[in-house]
Amino acid sequence: MKTIRIGLLGLGNIGTGTYKTLEMNKNQIQSSTGVSIEITKILERDVDRKRDIKVSPEQFTQNPDDIFLDPSIDIVIELLGGIEPASSFMLKALQNKKHVVTANKAAVAANYDAFMEAAKENQVMFRYEASVGGGIPILNALTTALLANEYEEILGIVNGTTNYILTQMTENGLDYADVLKTAQEKGFAEADPTADVEGIDVANKLSILISLVFGVRVTPDEIPTEGITKISMNDINLAAQFGYKIKLLATAKKVNNLLECHVQPAFVPLNHPLASVSNEFNAIFVKGNAVDDLMFYGKGAGPLPTGSAVMGDVIEISRAIAKGAAFDHYPESKAVKTLKFVGEGQNKYYVNLTVKDVPGVLGSISTTFGAYGIGIDSVLQLSKDINSKREVPLVFILHEVTRSRLDEALAKISSCGYASEVKSIIRVM
Repeated sequence: MKTIRIGLLGLGNIGTGTYKTLEMNKNQIQSSTGVSIEITKILERDVDRKRDIKVSPEQFTQNPDDIFLDPSIDIVIELLGGIEPASSFMLKALQNKKHVVTANKAAVAANYDAFMEAAKENQVMFRYEASVGGGIPILNALTTALLANEYEEILGIVNGTTNYILTQMTENGLDYADVLKTAQEKGFAEADPTADVEGIDVANKLSILISLVFGVRVTPDEIPTEGITKISMNDINLAAQFGYKIKLLATAKKVNNLLECHVQPAFVPLNHPLASVSNEFNAIFVKGNAVDDLMFYGKGAGPLPTGSAVMGDVIEISRAIAKGAAFDHYPESKAVKTLKFVGEGQNKYYVNLTVKDVPGVLGSISTTFGAYGIGIDSVLQLSKDINSKREVPLVFILHEVTRSRLDEALAKISSCGYASEVKSIIRVM
């Protein structure tokens, strides 16, 4: 039986989950694949940390070259996180003809082309299933079982931290700050939650999906991105009145030969499958021209779900090594050559204004929207919340419009004195 030897970079929470996944299912993996997989060397500084696994001291090293230059190591698993030194380490592993598996969405999103080129030049395999959706096998499905499709749209909830926060605010009426603190205590949120709550993590994942699905390179910095920190309980309650839930969505879709994409909180209709995805769970909704609509659902984070995805990639590569076919083909795609990235595109919007409580204001605002070519789907005036300045909330659901045109219209409304504050602007599915 062939033995596949692994070099593991990082033995933190995800590294431990990956190690545990292999150890607890080793016999099953061996019997179903016909290969023996062993983690022989681990790059890790904190060798004394208490972990729920048995690791011999001989496995540890603090010199990455002990892994990269070891001819007996077949696959390198990178679980350090962050862009550097993780990216440099993965490139060095590929250049030394090691197959590479990673869960690092930030590094993959930042250096996608470089990793693919290095894998191609050195005829090795680069896999990153766990970088999007944790334990959900979305990338493998898109590139194997669904490859006969031309994809039209992909959208989803791909961050468990923000989905947990929005779920608790929606279902239990809890304050954002309180829910964030609880999420940190439960391990759903980092001590510094910025990457999650500001949408940065989601933009990284969407960048990867766009590269894979549409063949167009859109960096995370190019994706219009907004997090959930401005979402209020008032927005959540009003969404419910209109028949929606608020979710942080990653969206990319083709409109003719144009690619639109964005990361934003959105009003999701209650009858849409994504509306029922709660707490730390993730879901990715895919539309193909042959398969139509599909949704992939599961835990998007955590040591064991992510470790499961990492080991899935390792097993795929191990089988390929055993068959003597451990390399990929990288054909030039002609189908996407005319696909042009245009940013956010047109969307419906929810707009919450604070306006003067005087006759004619609603009509004047509606006229201004009309002058900018913006149609009104619904309007809700909440006069019972009148304040000392004789101002009231006025809420609109608007027909599809570009964000730039909407901003111009709102600037005009504010300059005319109709509205003293634009409290919220949220996309509507």
